[in-house]
Amino acid sequence: MQIHKVGTMIDGQGGEPVNDALLAIEGNEIVYAGSAKEFVIPDGAEVVEHGANYLLPGLIDSHTHFLIDPLADFTGFAEHDSETLVAWRGIKNLRRILQNGVTYVRDLGGYRHIDIQLRNLLQIGELEGPGVLAAGEFVTMTGGHCWKLGREADGESEVRKAVREQLKAGADIIKVMASGGNLTPGSIPGAAQFSVDEIRAACEEAHKAGKRTTTHAHSIEAITNALRGGIDCIEHANYADRATMEMLCDHGSYYVPTLFGPWICAEEGKEKGLEQAVVDKCRRATQYHRRAYEYALEVGVKIAAGTDSGTPFCEHGSSLVKELQLMTEYGMTPMQAIVSATRNGADCLGILEYYGTLETGKAADFIIVSEDPLQNVGALSALQGVYKNGKKVEL
Repeated sequence: MQIHKVGTMIDGQGGEPVNDALLAIEGNEIVYAGSAKEFVIPDGAEVVEHGANYLLPGLIDSHTHFLIDPLADFTGFAEHDSETLVAWRGIKNLRRILQNGVTYVRDLGGYRHIDIQLRNLLQIGELEGPGVLAAGEFVTMTGGHCWKLGREADGESEVRKAVREQLKAGADIIKVMASGGNLTPGSIPGAAQFSVDEIRAACEEAHKAGKRTTTHAHSIEAITNALRGGIDCIEHANYADRATMEMLCDHGSYYVPTLFGPWICAEEGKEKGLEQAVVDKCRRATQYHRRAYEYALEVGVKIAAGTDSGTPFCEHGSSLVKELQLMTEYGMTPMQAIVSATRNGADCLGILEYYGTLETGKAADFIIVSEDPLQNVGALSALQGVYKNGKKVEL
Protein backbone atom coordinates (compact mmCIF):
# COMPACT_ATOMS: atom_id res chain seq x y z
CA MET A 1 0.00 0.00 0.00
CA GLN A 2 1.15 3.53 -0.79
CA ILE A 3 0.08 6.48 1.35
CA HIS A 4 0.12 10.07 0.11
CA LYS A 5 -0.16 12.68 2.87
CA VAL A 6 -0.96 16.22 1.82
CA GLY A 7 -1.96 19.57 3.27
CA THR A 8 -5.24 19.84 1.35
CA MET A 9 -7.26 17.46 -0.82
CA ILE A 10 -9.82 18.63 -3.39
CA ASP A 11 -11.66 15.48 -4.46
CA GLY A 12 -13.34 16.75 -7.65
CA GLN A 13 -16.90 16.46 -6.38
CA GLY A 14 -17.36 20.14 -5.57
CA GLY A 15 -17.57 19.86 -1.78
CA GLU A 16 -15.37 21.39 0.87
CA PRO A 17 -11.67 20.55 0.58
CA VAL A 18 -10.17 18.27 3.23
CA ASN A 19 -7.24 19.59 5.24
CA ASP A 20 -4.54 17.30 6.65
CA ALA A 21 -5.61 14.71 4.09
CA LEU A 22 -4.50 11.28 3.05
CA LEU A 23 -4.83 9.22 -0.12
CA ALA A 24 -4.21 5.47 0.17
CA ILE A 25 -3.72 3.35 -2.95
CA GLU A 26 -3.23 -0.32 -3.66
CA GLY A 27 -1.72 -0.93 -7.08
CA ASN A 28 -3.66 1.34 -9.43
CA GLU A 29 -6.75 1.82 -7.23
CA ILE A 30 -7.74 4.22 -4.48
CA VAL A 31 -8.66 2.48 -1.22
CA TYR A 32 -9.15 5.61 0.90
CA ALA A 33 -9.40 9.36 0.31
CA GLY A 34 -10.09 11.72 3.20
CA SER A 35 -8.89 12.97 6.56
CA ALA A 36 -5.63 11.51 7.80
CA LYS A 37 -7.12 11.35 11.29
CA GLU A 38 -9.65 8.73 10.21
CA PHE A 39 -7.24 6.25 8.64
CA VAL A 40 -4.84 3.91 10.35
CA ILE A 41 -1.73 3.46 8.27
CA PRO A 42 -0.89 -0.25 8.15
CA ASP A 43 2.56 -1.58 8.94
CA GLY A 44 4.79 -1.75 5.90
CA ALA A 45 2.97 0.92 3.93
CA GLU A 46 5.07 3.32 1.88
CA VAL A 47 4.35 6.86 3.03
CA VAL A 48 4.92 9.78 0.66
CA GLU A 49 4.86 13.21 2.33
CA HIS A 50 3.70 16.11 0.15
CA GLY A 51 3.80 18.73 2.88
CA ALA A 52 1.43 21.68 2.52
CA ASN A 53 0.72 20.98 -1.14
CA TYR A 54 -2.68 20.36 -2.76
CA LEU A 55 -3.86 17.02 -4.14
CA LEU A 56 -6.56 16.78 -6.83
CA PRO A 57 -7.86 14.22 -9.35
CA GLY A 58 -5.99 14.04 -12.62
CA LEU A 59 -7.45 16.57 -15.05
CA ILE A 60 -9.65 15.57 -17.98
CA ASP A 61 -9.61 17.37 -21.33
CA SER A 62 -12.87 16.61 -23.14
CA HIS A 63 -11.77 17.93 -26.54
CA THR A 64 -8.33 17.27 -28.02
CA HIS A 65 -6.69 16.46 -31.36
CA PHE A 66 -3.41 14.93 -30.20
CA LEU A 67 -2.21 13.86 -33.65
CA ILE A 68 -2.03 17.49 -34.75
CA ASP A 69 0.55 20.13 -33.85
CA PRO A 70 -1.01 23.54 -33.08
CA LEU A 71 0.33 25.44 -36.07
CA ALA A 72 -1.34 28.15 -38.13
CA ASP A 73 -1.82 25.64 -40.96
CA PHE A 74 -2.91 22.87 -38.62
CA THR A 75 -4.44 20.66 -41.33
CA GLY A 76 -1.57 21.04 -43.81
CA PHE A 77 0.21 17.93 -42.54
CA ALA A 78 -2.40 15.78 -44.30
CA GLU A 79 -0.90 16.80 -47.65
CA HIS A 80 2.69 15.75 -46.96
CA ASP A 81 3.24 13.82 -43.70
CA SER A 82 3.49 10.03 -43.64
CA GLU A 83 1.35 8.01 -41.27
CA THR A 84 4.53 7.12 -39.36
CA LEU A 85 5.29 10.79 -38.78
CA VAL A 86 1.70 11.48 -37.70
CA ALA A 87 1.89 8.59 -35.22
CA TRP A 88 5.20 9.80 -33.83
CA ARG A 89 3.73 13.27 -33.38
CA GLY A 90 0.80 11.76 -31.52
CA ILE A 91 3.09 9.79 -29.20
CA LYS A 92 5.03 12.94 -28.30
CA ASN A 93 1.86 14.95 -27.74
CA LEU A 94 0.34 12.26 -25.52
CA ARG A 95 3.42 12.36 -23.35
CA ARG A 96 3.26 16.15 -23.18
CA ILE A 97 -0.42 16.04 -22.21
CA LEU A 98 0.25 13.66 -19.32
CA GLN A 99 3.20 15.70 -18.07
CA ASN A 100 0.83 18.66 -17.74
CA GLY A 101 -1.41 16.80 -15.31
CA VAL A 102 -4.05 15.75 -17.84
CA THR A 103 -4.64 12.06 -17.18
CA TYR A 104 -7.58 11.43 -19.54
CA VAL A 105 -8.64 12.93 -22.87
CA ARG A 106 -11.43 12.60 -25.40
CA ASP A 107 -9.86 12.99 -28.83
CA LEU A 108 -12.44 14.31 -31.27
CA GLY A 109 -10.92 13.83 -34.67
CA GLY A 110 -7.81 11.94 -35.60
CA TYR A 111 -6.35 10.93 -38.93
CA ARG A 112 -6.71 7.58 -40.70
CA HIS A 113 -7.58 5.96 -37.36
CA ILE A 114 -4.09 6.46 -35.98
CA ASP A 115 -5.68 7.91 -32.83
CA ILE A 116 -7.46 4.59 -32.27
CA GLN A 117 -4.28 2.60 -32.80
CA LEU A 118 -2.37 4.73 -30.28
CA ARG A 119 -5.25 4.37 -27.82
CA ASN A 120 -4.90 0.59 -28.15
CA LEU A 121 -1.16 0.80 -27.39
CA LEU A 122 -1.88 2.93 -24.33
CA GLN A 123 -4.40 0.39 -23.08
CA ILE A 124 -1.90 -2.47 -23.16
CA GLY A 125 0.87 -0.38 -21.59
CA GLU A 126 3.10 -0.02 -24.63
CA LEU A 127 2.93 3.79 -24.49
CA GLU A 128 2.92 6.30 -21.66
CA GLY A 129 0.19 8.89 -21.80
CA PRO A 130 -3.28 9.75 -20.59
CA GLY A 131 -6.28 7.52 -20.93
CA VAL A 132 -7.91 8.11 -24.33
CA LEU A 133 -11.35 7.95 -25.85
CA ALA A 134 -10.91 8.25 -29.61
CA ALA A 135 -13.41 9.31 -32.27
CA GLY A 136 -11.47 8.14 -35.29
CA GLU A 137 -12.42 10.29 -38.28
CA PHE A 138 -15.16 12.81 -37.61
CA VAL A 139 -17.99 12.83 -40.13
CA THR A 140 -18.51 15.99 -42.20
CA MET A 141 -20.44 16.86 -45.32
CA THR A 142 -18.63 17.13 -48.65
CA GLY A 143 -16.52 20.25 -48.36
CA GLY A 144 -17.67 20.68 -44.77
CA HIS A 145 -15.69 21.94 -41.81
CA CYS A 146 -12.19 20.38 -41.67
CA TRP A 147 -12.97 18.17 -44.66
CA LYS A 148 -9.23 17.50 -45.19
CA LEU A 149 -9.14 15.40 -42.02
CA GLY A 150 -12.65 13.97 -41.84
CA ARG A 151 -14.84 11.39 -43.53
CA GLU A 152 -17.02 13.23 -46.04
CA ALA A 153 -20.59 11.96 -46.32
CA ASP A 154 -23.90 13.28 -47.65
CA GLY A 155 -27.42 12.05 -46.96
CA GLU A 156 -28.65 9.62 -44.34
CA SER A 157 -27.34 6.44 -45.95
CA GLU A 158 -23.81 7.80 -46.47
CA VAL A 159 -23.71 9.17 -42.94
CA ARG A 160 -24.77 5.80 -41.55
CA LYS A 161 -22.02 4.08 -43.50
CA ALA A 162 -19.44 6.65 -42.38
CA VAL A 163 -20.40 6.11 -38.74
CA ARG A 164 -20.30 2.35 -39.16
CA GLU A 165 -16.79 2.66 -40.57
CA GLN A 166 -15.65 4.49 -37.43
CA LEU A 167 -17.29 1.88 -35.21
CA LYS A 168 -15.65 -0.91 -37.22
CA ALA A 169 -12.28 0.78 -36.71
CA GLY A 170 -12.87 0.86 -32.96
CA ALA A 171 -14.07 4.40 -32.26
CA ASP A 172 -15.21 5.13 -28.71
CA ILE A 173 -17.35 8.10 -29.71
CA ILE A 174 -18.82 9.50 -32.92
CA LYS A 175 -18.35 13.14 -33.85
CA VAL A 176 -20.25 14.94 -36.59
CA MET A 177 -19.89 18.46 -37.94
CA ALA A 178 -23.21 20.28 -37.64
CA SER A 179 -21.94 23.68 -38.75
CA GLY A 180 -19.16 25.45 -40.55
CA GLY A 181 -16.08 26.58 -38.66
CA ASN A 182 -13.74 29.47 -38.04
CA LEU A 183 -10.63 27.69 -39.31
CA THR A 184 -11.79 26.18 -42.62
CA PRO A 185 -11.13 28.59 -45.52
CA GLY A 186 -14.38 29.71 -47.10
CA SER A 187 -16.48 28.14 -44.37
CA ILE A 188 -19.20 30.16 -42.66
CA PRO A 189 -19.22 29.29 -38.91
CA GLY A 190 -22.89 30.13 -38.50
CA ALA A 191 -24.03 28.01 -41.44
CA ALA A 192 -25.74 24.73 -40.54
CA GLN A 193 -24.31 21.77 -42.44
CA PHE A 194 -25.79 18.36 -41.61
CA SER A 195 -29.58 18.21 -41.44
CA VAL A 196 -31.59 16.87 -38.52
CA ASP A 197 -32.17 13.60 -40.41
CA GLU A 198 -28.46 13.16 -41.15
CA ILE A 199 -27.53 13.81 -37.53
CA ARG A 200 -30.28 11.46 -36.35
CA ALA A 201 -28.87 8.74 -38.61
CA ALA A 202 -25.42 9.20 -37.07
CA CYS A 203 -26.80 9.13 -33.54
CA GLU A 204 -28.90 6.04 -34.20
CA GLU A 205 -25.90 4.10 -35.48
CA ALA A 206 -23.71 5.18 -32.58
CA HIS A 207 -26.33 4.54 -29.93
CA LYS A 208 -27.12 1.09 -31.31
CA ALA A 209 -23.46 0.27 -30.68
CA GLY A 210 -23.58 1.75 -27.17
CA LYS A 211 -21.44 4.76 -28.12
CA ARG A 212 -21.98 8.41 -27.36
CA THR A 213 -22.05 11.24 -29.89
CA THR A 214 -20.91 14.82 -30.04
CA THR A 215 -20.92 17.62 -32.57
CA HIS A 216 -19.04 20.69 -33.64
CA ALA A 217 -21.82 23.30 -33.71
CA HIS A 218 -21.52 27.08 -33.64
CA SER A 219 -24.91 28.48 -34.63
CA ILE A 220 -28.38 28.33 -33.14
CA GLU A 221 -29.67 26.34 -36.13
CA ALA A 222 -26.80 23.85 -35.99
CA ILE A 223 -27.20 23.29 -32.24
CA THR A 224 -30.96 22.92 -32.58
CA ASN A 225 -30.55 20.44 -35.45
CA ALA A 226 -28.09 18.42 -33.40
CA LEU A 227 -30.28 18.27 -30.31
CA ARG A 228 -33.32 17.28 -32.36
CA GLY A 229 -31.20 14.57 -33.95
CA GLY A 230 -30.36 13.09 -30.56
CA ILE A 231 -26.78 14.33 -29.99
CA ASP A 232 -25.23 13.75 -26.57
CA CYS A 233 -22.84 16.70 -26.41
CA ILE A 234 -22.32 20.11 -28.01
CA GLU A 235 -18.86 21.53 -28.74
CA HIS A 236 -18.19 25.29 -29.00
CA ALA A 237 -21.68 26.85 -29.44
CA ASN A 238 -20.13 30.24 -30.15
CA TYR A 239 -23.35 31.88 -31.32
CA ALA A 240 -25.92 30.28 -29.01
CA ASP A 241 -28.54 32.48 -27.41
CA ARG A 242 -30.26 31.95 -24.06
CA ALA A 243 -33.18 30.02 -25.55
CA THR A 244 -30.78 27.62 -27.27
CA MET A 245 -28.92 27.06 -24.00
CA GLU A 246 -32.23 26.42 -22.27
CA MET A 247 -32.99 23.80 -24.91
CA LEU A 248 -29.55 22.27 -24.35
CA CYS A 249 -30.16 22.20 -20.61
CA ASP A 250 -33.61 20.60 -21.03
CA HIS A 251 -32.12 17.99 -23.36
CA GLY A 252 -29.57 17.02 -20.70
CA SER A 253 -26.63 17.10 -23.10
CA TYR A 254 -23.18 18.25 -22.05
CA TYR A 255 -21.59 21.45 -23.31
CA VAL A 256 -17.84 21.75 -23.94
CA PRO A 257 -17.18 25.48 -24.59
CA THR A 258 -13.53 25.41 -25.82
CA LEU A 259 -13.15 29.10 -25.07
CA PHE A 260 -9.37 29.27 -25.39
CA GLY A 261 -9.07 28.09 -29.01
CA PRO A 262 -10.79 31.00 -30.75
CA TRP A 263 -9.52 33.42 -28.10
CA ILE A 264 -5.85 32.68 -28.78
CA CYS A 265 -6.43 32.85 -32.55
CA ALA A 266 -8.10 36.24 -32.16
CA GLU A 267 -5.37 37.54 -29.85
CA GLU A 268 -2.23 36.19 -31.52
CA GLY A 269 -3.31 34.74 -34.85
CA LYS A 270 -2.19 37.58 -37.11
CA GLU A 271 1.37 37.73 -35.77
CA LYS A 272 1.65 33.92 -35.84
CA GLY A 273 0.64 33.46 -39.46
CA LEU A 274 -3.14 33.04 -39.63
CA GLU A 275 -4.86 34.57 -42.62
CA GLN A 276 -6.61 37.82 -41.83
CA ALA A 277 -10.01 36.38 -42.80
CA VAL A 278 -9.58 33.59 -40.23
CA VAL A 279 -8.47 36.05 -37.54
CA ASP A 280 -11.52 38.20 -38.28
CA LYS A 281 -13.84 35.19 -37.91
CA CYS A 282 -12.22 34.28 -34.60
CA ARG A 283 -12.49 37.84 -33.30
CA ARG A 284 -16.16 37.93 -34.15
CA ALA A 285 -16.67 34.51 -32.57
CA THR A 286 -15.09 35.50 -29.26
CA GLN A 287 -17.44 38.47 -28.97
CA TYR A 288 -20.42 36.10 -28.97
CA HIS A 289 -18.74 33.09 -27.37
CA ARG A 290 -18.44 34.63 -23.91
CA ARG A 291 -22.10 35.55 -23.83
CA ALA A 292 -23.14 32.07 -24.97
CA TYR A 293 -21.05 30.58 -22.17
CA GLU A 294 -22.61 33.00 -19.67
CA TYR A 295 -26.08 31.90 -20.81
CA ALA A 296 -25.04 28.28 -20.21
CA LEU A 297 -24.01 29.15 -16.66
CA GLU A 298 -27.19 31.08 -16.02
CA VAL A 299 -29.55 28.29 -17.09
CA GLY A 300 -27.57 25.42 -15.54
CA VAL A 301 -26.19 23.56 -18.55
CA LYS A 302 -23.83 20.70 -17.68
CA ILE A 303 -20.34 21.89 -18.63
CA ALA A 304 -17.15 19.90 -19.16
CA ALA A 305 -13.80 21.52 -19.87
CA GLY A 306 -12.12 20.99 -23.23
CA THR A 307 -9.45 22.83 -25.15
CA ASP A 308 -9.57 21.87 -28.85
CA SER A 309 -5.81 21.40 -28.51
CA GLY A 310 -4.07 20.85 -31.81
CA THR A 311 -5.91 23.73 -33.43
CA PRO A 312 -3.74 26.82 -34.02
CA PHE A 313 -1.66 27.85 -30.99
CA CYS A 314 -3.75 25.72 -28.62
CA GLU A 315 -0.95 23.71 -27.03
CA HIS A 316 -1.41 20.15 -25.84
CA GLY A 317 -1.64 19.79 -22.07
CA SER A 318 -0.86 23.33 -20.96
CA SER A 319 -3.88 24.87 -22.69
CA LEU A 320 -6.33 23.20 -20.29
CA VAL A 321 -5.31 25.45 -17.40
CA LYS A 322 -5.67 28.45 -19.72
CA GLU A 323 -9.14 27.22 -20.62
CA LEU A 324 -10.06 27.00 -16.93
CA GLN A 325 -8.76 30.51 -16.36
CA LEU A 326 -11.07 31.86 -19.05
CA MET A 327 -13.95 29.84 -17.60
CA THR A 328 -13.45 31.53 -14.24
CA GLU A 329 -12.90 34.95 -15.78
CA TYR A 330 -16.25 34.55 -17.53
CA GLY A 331 -18.22 33.51 -14.47
CA MET A 332 -17.36 30.12 -12.94
CA THR A 333 -15.93 29.82 -9.47
CA PRO A 334 -12.55 28.09 -9.27
CA MET A 335 -14.25 25.06 -7.72
CA GLN A 336 -16.77 24.87 -10.58
CA ALA A 337 -13.92 25.06 -13.08
CA ILE A 338 -12.06 22.26 -11.30
CA VAL A 339 -15.20 20.10 -11.31
CA SER A 340 -15.64 20.78 -15.04
CA ALA A 341 -12.19 19.25 -15.62
CA THR A 342 -12.60 16.35 -13.19
CA ARG A 343 -16.01 14.95 -12.25
CA ASN A 344 -17.93 16.55 -15.10
CA GLY A 345 -15.27 15.60 -17.61
CA ALA A 346 -15.52 11.97 -16.52
CA ASP A 347 -19.32 12.10 -16.64
CA CYS A 348 -19.25 13.63 -20.13
CA LEU A 349 -16.90 10.88 -21.32
CA GLY A 350 -18.91 8.12 -19.66
CA ILE A 351 -16.01 7.05 -17.42
CA LEU A 352 -17.22 8.43 -14.07
CA GLU A 353 -17.40 4.96 -12.55
CA TYR A 354 -13.60 4.80 -12.39
CA TYR A 355 -12.28 8.32 -13.02
CA GLY A 356 -12.82 12.00 -12.26
CA THR A 357 -12.97 12.01 -8.46
CA LEU A 358 -10.90 10.79 -5.54
CA GLU A 359 -13.02 8.00 -4.08
CA THR A 360 -12.58 4.43 -2.93
CA GLY A 361 -12.52 2.04 -5.87
CA LYS A 362 -11.49 4.59 -8.47
CA ALA A 363 -8.32 4.75 -10.53
CA ALA A 364 -5.34 6.34 -8.78
CA ASP A 365 -5.00 9.25 -11.21
CA PHE A 366 -4.06 12.41 -9.31
CA ILE A 367 -1.90 15.51 -9.32
CA ILE A 368 0.01 17.50 -6.70
CA VAL A 369 0.25 21.30 -6.95
CA SER A 370 2.07 23.75 -4.73
CA GLU A 371 -0.45 26.61 -4.79
CA ASP A 372 -4.14 26.87 -3.92
CA PRO A 373 -6.24 26.39 -7.09
CA LEU A 374 -9.35 27.56 -5.24
CA GLN A 375 -7.80 31.02 -5.11
CA ASN A 376 -6.64 30.92 -8.73
CA VAL A 377 -7.10 27.94 -11.08
CA GLY A 378 -3.85 29.00 -12.73
CA ALA A 379 -2.22 27.27 -9.76
CA LEU A 380 -2.96 23.96 -11.48
CA SER A 381 0.10 24.65 -13.61
CA ALA A 382 2.31 24.69 -10.49
CA LEU A 383 2.70 20.92 -10.70
CA GLN A 384 4.79 19.06 -8.17
CA GLY A 385 3.69 15.59 -9.22
CA VAL A 386 1.50 13.67 -11.66
CA TYR A 387 0.36 10.11 -10.97
CA LYS A 388 -1.28 7.83 -13.52
CA ASN A 389 -2.68 4.52 -12.26
CA GLY A 390 -0.73 5.03 -9.05
CA LYS A 391 2.63 5.49 -10.78
CA LYS A 392 4.52 8.75 -10.73
CA VAL A 393 5.11 10.37 -14.11
CA GLU A 394 8.54 11.78 -14.86
CA LEU A 395 8.04 15.50 -15.51
